[in-house]
Amino acid sequence: MQLYGRSSSHFTRIPRIFAVELEVAIAFHPIRDLMSGDPGDYGGHPALKMPTLVTGAGQWFGSLPICRELARCSELNLDISWPEDPPRPVASNAQELVNTAMATEVGLIMGKAAGAPADNAHQVKLRASLLGAMDWLETNAVRAIDTLPPERDLSFLEVSLFCLVEHLQFREVLPLEPYPALRAFAQRFSARSSARATPYQFDFPAA
Repeated sequence: MQLYGRSSSHFTRIPRIFAVELEVAIAFHPIRDLMSGDPGDYGGHPALKMPTLVTGAGQWFGSLPICRELARCSELNLDISWPEDPPRPVASNAQELVNTAMATEVGLIMGKAAGAPADNAHQVKLRASLLGAMDWLETNAVRAIDTLPPERDLSFLEVSLFCLVEHLQFREVLPLEPYPALRAFAQRFSARSSARATPYQFDFPAA
């Protein structure tokens, strides 16, 4: 199994954490040039996105499908809470806003890298979107997690939320001081061996 992505990507870190938790061996292939127009550089992803998992059965595009395949290949039979499982809207909404915040953060990072001014209308809206999502998650994420099955070994919501919060700090997109509940959650999750084994870092000097 080969995973294409970047160690600095929250979308990539999610399946890397799942792989450790599920004890599934994967070979990690950092994507060198994010400006490449060759799908082969992304493990065959036709939309030139990451991550991609390449297996004997084919290719899996995106964090959630990859995590599902890793779970199917694991011999541990862990009890995992997936995004469609939460019976209450607060958990479903939390997952949606985590996904939105992750994509919005990438938009802000790419806009800055491209030289877009901070007062550009699109960048202003992206930042407002991110702040709105984070404010909601600060108020509701812990309550959402409390609705998940108590017998679970792992949940996609917790892994993706952790990856988002740590990524905001890693890329210095938002200060975390206004979010004490989210910081406390991330601190607790960071004690897991899977979190310690997959720290954010830049794979290449020019990343």
